[in-house]
Amino acid sequence: MKNDKIRNIIFDLGDVILNIDVPVASKSFAELSGREQSEILTIFKESEIFRQFETGLMDEPTFRNYVREILNFPDLSDEAIDTAWNSLLLDLPPERVELLKKLATRYRLFLLSNTSSIHITQVNKILKASTGVEKLDDLFETVFLSYEMGIMKPDTRIYQEVLDKAGIKADETIFLDDNADNIRSAAQLGIETIHVQKPVTILEYLKDYAV
Repeated sequence: MKNDKIRNIIFDLGDVILNIDVPVASKSFAELSGREQSEILTIFKESEIFRQFETGLMDEPTFRNYVREILNFPDLSDEAIDTAWNSLLLDLPPERVELLKKLATRYRLFLLSNTSSIHITQVNKILKASTGVEKLDDLFETVFLSYEMGIMKPDTRIYQEVLDKAGIKADETIFLDDNADNIRSAAQLGIETIHVQKPVTILEYLKDYAV
């Protein structure tokens, strides 16, 4: 049901706008290194490598070198690492971009994503190939990315920073995310939330706002 108070919509990226499959990345690294996927998952979890990368504690060269170190694979190329890391990024349905363009005529649109610079570079390539739109910045008033902000969802501070920097009110804002923890923390600030759950997509969730 449409809330007539809404003036702003904040979108997550993965599995909200862009389809993703997170386990594919660990499978790709397992194939690269000749290890079991379960072992890769344990190594990555213990090292917190992706959290460090997605909060800006590592730049791209540091990330790649750390991957080589923890996998004990010093000859692994930059391209191989990037390809494995990006393998979780799937397709971006053009109809979702058309929805964003339609919503942008009525609402202020923002993106808030836990992500890395390597992913964003690839997402923009996928976006252009599938829709002709050059980059995410062309679809949103502001793109808020965890690695640039130094903080990740579901930390409530990240939502407050978005509200403050955008100059918007929580009770006039909807936030869409596929992660229940992220939804709960945003709701704590009074933001209206929509928990996106496949196979339902944003086309269905936001149909009343697009007319």
